This record gives sequence, structure tokens and C-alpha cells, in this order.
Amino acid sequence: MLEKLAVQPKQVLLPKEEALILWFDEVGIGDIPLVGGKNASLGEMIQQLTPKGVSVPNGFATTARAYRYFISAAGLEAKLRKIFADLDVEDVQNLRQKGKQARALILNTPFPAQLQAAIADAYQKLCDREGEGTDVAVRSSATAEDLPDASFAGQQETYLNVHGCTSVLECCHKCFASTFTDRAISYRQLRGFDHLEVALSVGVQKMVRSDLASSGVMFSIDTETGFKNAVLVTAAYGLGENIVQGAVNPDEYLVFKPTLKQGFRPILDKRLGTKDIKMVYDLGGSKFTKNVSVAPKERGKYAITDDEILQLAHWAVQIEEHYSQVRDTYTPMDIEWAKDGNTGELFVVQARPETVQSQKSATVLRNYKLQGSSPVLATGRAVGEAIGQGKAHIILDSHKIAEFEAGEVLVTNKTDPDWEPIMKKASAIVTNSGGRTCHAAIIAREMGIPAIVGTGDATKVLENNQEITVSCAEGDEGKVYSGLLPFEIQESAIDNLPRTRTQILMNVGNPEEAFGLSAIPCDGVGLARLEFIIANHIKTHPLALIHFDELADESVKRRIAKLTAFYDRKPDFFTDKLAHGIATIAAAFYPNPVIVRMSDFKSNEYANLLGGRQFEPKEENPMLGWRGAARYYDPNYREAYALECLALKRVRDEMGLTNVIPMIPFCRTPDEGRKVLAEMAKHGLVKGENGLQVYVMCELPSNVIFADEFARVFDGFSIGSNDLTQLTLGLDRDSALVAHIFDERNEAVKRMIEIAIRAAKKYDRKIGICGQAPSDYPEFARFLVELGIDSISLNPDSVLKTLLEVAKVERAGSIMDLATDVAQV
Repeated sequence: MLEKLAVQPKQVLLPKEEALILWFDEVGIGDIPLVGGKNASLGEMIQQLTPKGVSVPNGFATTARAYRYFISAAGLEAKLRKIFADLDVEDVQNLRQKGKQARALILNTPFPAQLQAAIADAYQKLCDREGEGTDVAVRSSATAEDLPDASFAGQQETYLNVHGCTSVLECCHKCFASTFTDRAISYRQLRGFDHLEVALSVGVQKMVRSDLASSGVMFSIDTETGFKNAVLVTAAYGLGENIVQGAVNPDEYLVFKPTLKQGFRPILDKRLGTKDIKMVYDLGGSKFTKNVSVAPKERGKYAITDDEILQLAHWAVQIEEHYSQVRDTYTPMDIEWAKDGNTGELFVVQARPETVQSQKSATVLRNYKLQGSSPVLATGRAVGEAIGQGKAHIILDSHKIAEFEAGEVLVTNKTDPDWEPIMKKASAIVTNSGGRTCHAAIIAREMGIPAIVGTGDATKVLENNQEITVSCAEGDEGKVYSGLLPFEIQESAIDNLPRTRTQILMNVGNPEEAFGLSAIPCDGVGLARLEFIIANHIKTHPLALIHFDELADESVKRRIAKLTAFYDRKPDFFTDKLAHGIATIAAAFYPNPVIVRMSDFKSNEYANLLGGRQFEPKEENPMLGWRGAARYYDPNYREAYALECLALKRVRDEMGLTNVIPMIPFCRTPDEGRKVLAEMAKHGLVKGENGLQVYVMCELPSNVIFADEFARVFDGFSIGSNDLTQLTLGLDRDSALVAHIFDERNEAVKRMIEIAIRAAKKYDRKIGICGQAPSDYPEFARFLVELGIDSISLNPDSVLKTLLEVAKVERAGSIMDLATDVAQV
């Protein structure tokens, strides 16, 4: 088949529809029937986005006509239809047999001479431009691929580091045969595509030498929640196939689109992946590529710089906006990128529409909630937000997939398209390796199956036939629990909800849940607690980081050193993690207000942080002791508070998230408030500058009694009903002995709240409530609305029901007002 071919000196220009070869810069997105989704998209970007700065390597494509010419010239259609006459994709053995027969038929049939000559001629022209023996990527591109509602990505073959005419022709032939891989046959059958109607184009593209640098995948939408305003970028060393296949746990970076477009640097989060192997050229070897280990020092670094993260995110935004304009509908994109190690340049090498989140209903909110607990057996990156359960079935060899039974939990090292026939039968999927853009994650999302990827050791810690529950409903971290835990599914219609005068805000503590929670209709965040971020992400006392060299406990010192290994300056760890957490919550609800309460640990809680015991006093009653505002200006703590201020300034000034409003807790006197504001100003947070407002918690009787004085210091109030109830009734809310007296609905507490609301209104200050009471007691929410409170901040599960209750109260109030007006007339 592969005899040496002379390049034809003459070439007749043919209409696109008749050409066997088309160059990428000759095609666009309207040419999917001619060159498939992948190649049409490359052409579209080269024509439309390269002039705007998006770099895409050039190349050429064999056309759908070339494929059909090959099939018809050899009389293969009838033979293929005979092979598939008794196809049963539910029978793994039958599927394998039919796929093997079809591929063998293609591979044993030589290319027509005209097609061979056309491919050889095009490759030689590419070599004339790029250099003799140019290395290329040879990728399949099906004519039904990369459609907005169907993704054939990864189902046909790709070959990297291909050079020389003979090798290019061999790989093109293998790509034609890969039209009939088992996974492609199964997918087409299940989606109702005729096997002979879908044609295959092959893209031949100049390689980007990412084997000498890094590569990855990015989405212009959050892959798990469908949050539209984020770009997710993944990166690992070497060629990109390892990320797509899930062979490595890559770095992950999250960028916020709206303020990125305004010129800010909104990298919301950076997660370091293990990146233990990389795919490189097999120079002098028998294969095109090979995997090698990554040096430990390199694993501990991010694969790309912040500037490169932002550049890629800019491109993702440009690509999404262009495709949305072309299709006249919002079109989030799934994009592959690569960095050339020789030149340092970044390139986009593929782009296709995202096919999962973009197809979800925007009018129904579905939440999964665990209703029990048990030991956690494994953790990893959560894919989706659902819960699945069943008996674990550990399979390490794809040749054993026929043993898998429907309803089991698939546990394996990683998946590739060969696993797809059984993935659809799984109740959940758990893998040792991979990130949120790997094959297992993409297919699980598309099939609506919960998956946890990158656990590291699931195949070792889990046992065959062990009953497990796989939960992806608790944030970014997925958890595998022992046993079959009860759970419920809540569905809420969120279209046609009423608008209310009273702002309905939400209490949010966990940044990992913020994107998902933002789908609940609300007016912003009334309480974002820093304590959750500090306790769960930082875990270390800020003074232990500032005075790391002075720590007395060596074991604590070692633990902190391990946590902060990536940071030359230990305090930067605190600022970095805190800024990322605040920014993620602020971005999720942007541009609505996000009220961030500065840290309000009590001294006994601070002492429980790593290194905390060395810096905290032992108080008889920490609830009423050294907490809140009193710490911030104290010489013994102000340098720690400075770290909080620096994190907040970074979120507002560098990331552009000016919707963040800091709030000061447990501020006993107006003078104390002024001292705190002065402390903040030292670190660049000046009230009134760059639109900065500062609120105060209204949770002490002094806040109510001196409301007029506090109104001169702060821009707004937020009632903390828990502490206000405690201090109005003179009880310890942590004491079981007096717990029966604690009730926010007590008349004395309600009078305090009424006085506070009236005072705030008098002095033109915003006032809301962020305590527990409105979430627990609808009648208490009604009481607040009738007093004219500006906002009510609720726990997420109470937002919709309270919104409806508030709307009812406001309607009733409007009717009463109207009746009064009529009576007066």
C-alpha cells in the first residue's frame, strides 16, 4: 500500500466538496460535513481568531469525500453492513468481534493511488514550510464529532510525533480504521447514528513541542456546576495525551472571566497536581512517544506561570465569545492547549463545544443530600454533584470489562474510550488517577454518573463486592463512604420566582460549594465566614506562620513546613489561601454584594489551629473574651490581622472583586471600630476608596444602644441573632443547662432587633440579618420584613422557601397599605 510516491507537480483547484485535501485555513465551522468537527474548528480559529492573537498551528485535512471515496472505490460499504447486521452493543464480546472485523477490513484495503498522492503532496508542502521531515500530529475528526449535543471526542485514534511521508500515510490509514473502534461503534449505535453515514476526516497538524514544556485542557465553564463565569485550566508536563487519558493528576487553575476582561488578574484558585509522569518523544526508539518520570522537584512546581494561566484564560474567553456569536447561542468550549518548549509560545490545538453543562436545564435545581455518615475510605476530585452507590468492582485490565455488572461501582486505575461500553452501566466511577478534564471525568459527566478521580489508592483500599457510597455532593472533594448510606434528591423549580423588596442573601462558608450554590436565585451573600477557610484550608495559626522559626513544638513545626512547602515566606501561605477562598465566593455571586466577616474565632478555637497553643491565652470564658475587633488592633495580634487585610486587598484590587464588603464582628464600642478601621487603612483598605464599604455585626446590646454612634463609623449593620440573643438574655448558648431559654423569638430580643432596624433607617445605613433564626422560623422572617429590614441572609436550604414567604408578606403588606389609602380617601 505504501509505495514511495512522487509529489505531483500540477494540481487542479477543485470545489471544496470535491477536494480530497483541504488546508485548515481554507475551512471554517460551516465545513463540518466536509472535514469533521475538529478540523472545521481548527480552520475557524485560524481564519477568525489568529488575527486577534490566538495562536493555532497550521496543517491540512483529508476530507469526508476522501473517506467515502476510499470506502466506495474498494466496495467496502456492503461488507461493513454485513458485519454490523447482527451487532449487539450490549454484548461486549459481540461488540469486540464486530469492531475487530471492521478494522481489519479497513486496514487490509489499500488507499487508492489518488488519495495516497494527495496526502503525500500536502505533507510535502507542510515540510516545505516547516522543515524537512516535519513532526506532525495525526488526528481523527468525525463528521458527527464536536456537535453541541454529541461528543465523539477521543473515540477515534490520534498519533503524535509522526514524521516522514510513509508514517503519515500509515497513521491516516489507522485513523480511517478507528472509525470502527469498539467505543465509537457503541456510541453511534446508542445515539442513533448510521455507521456508514458518519464519515471520517484526518487532521495533519504541525506538532507543538510540548514534550519539552507542558500542555493541558481548559473549559470556558466550570465543569461540575455549570457556573458560566469561570475558566478551568489544567496543566501537566509533556504531551497532552496523559491529561486526556487520565494518566496524570494535573495542576488546576480557576480564572474569573468578568474581571479578567476588565484587565484584572483574577486567578481564583491554584491546585498543585502530582504530575508524576510526562509523555515525550521516543527519540531513537521504536514508538512515536513514551512516558518518563518527572523529577520530584518539578512535581512540586506549577507547570505554567500566572501570566500563562491568564493568557490561556483570555483565549478561552475569546474562543467562547466567537463560537457563541457564530451559533447565536451561548456556547461554552472545551479547549486543548500546548506550550512549545523550544520557543516558549502557547498554542491552541483543538476546540470543541462543551456538551454536558450547556445542555442542562436552567429552570430546575437538583440537589443531592446525604442523610447518614460512615468511615471515609477514599477521597479525590468530585465529578458532578450527584451521589451513587453499589458494590465495588475493581477492574485493572480492559480485557475483563465483560465481567462488569450493571449497577456496580467501577473502580479502576484510569479509563480510556475502550471502557465506555461498561461505564454507562455503572452506578458510580472511582479512579486512582486523573483530573477534572480526564476521560473518566468527561464521560461520567456526559452520562450523568457521579465519579471521583485522582484518589491515588482506591484500587488498594477498596475491596471487590464491598458496598460503598460515592458522594460528589459535598464540594470539590469527592468521598467514598463505607456502606450504602441513605440520601435524598431534592428538585426545585426556579423559574418564575417572585422578586422581593427585601434582599434575600445566602450564608456561605465553604468556597468549594460556592459555584454550585450560586445557581440558587438570591441577591448575594450576607455572611461569608473566614473561619471555615482558615480551619479547613489553612489549618495553621497565623502567628505560627509569622514566627515559624520560634515555634517550640518540633512536630508542629514539621507539619506546618509540609503544608507550606511551596512557599518561601510562610505568611504568604495564609494570605494566598485566604484570598483564593474569599475570591471564589465573591466570584460566584458577582456582581452582587458578598459580605465577608473577618475572623471571629475565640481563643480556645484559635489554640486548636496548628501552632496556636503557643500564642493563645487560656480564658475562663472565651465567648466573652479576646475575640473579634478586640484582637485586630491589639499589639499581640495586629500582625496576624494584617494578613487578613492583605488577602482582602488582593481580592478587591488585583482580582477586581469589589463586590466584597468586609464586616467587623464583636465590636464592643464605636472607638474600637475606629481603631479597627485605622488598622485596615495601614494595609491599604481605606473606607470609601475604590468603593470600599465596611459593615459591623450588630450582635451586642451596645451595638443597639449606640447604633447612632456606630452608624457614624460603619456603612452598614448585620444583625447576628445568635450572639444578640445570648447577650440580651444573659446566657451561654454553649451551655446545655440553659439551652431551653435560648430563643431568638423572645420578646426582649425582638425589641432589640426592632430598635436596631429603626436606628439604621434613621441614619440611612443598610441593615440585614445573618443569624440562624430566619432560616429556622418563617414567622421570624415575617417579623423582620414587617419592620422593613433591608436583607435577610439564610442557609442555602432555606432560601427558596423563605423567598416565597417573604414575597407573601410583602404582598399582604401592599394590600394593607392600599386598603388604608382607600379608607383615608
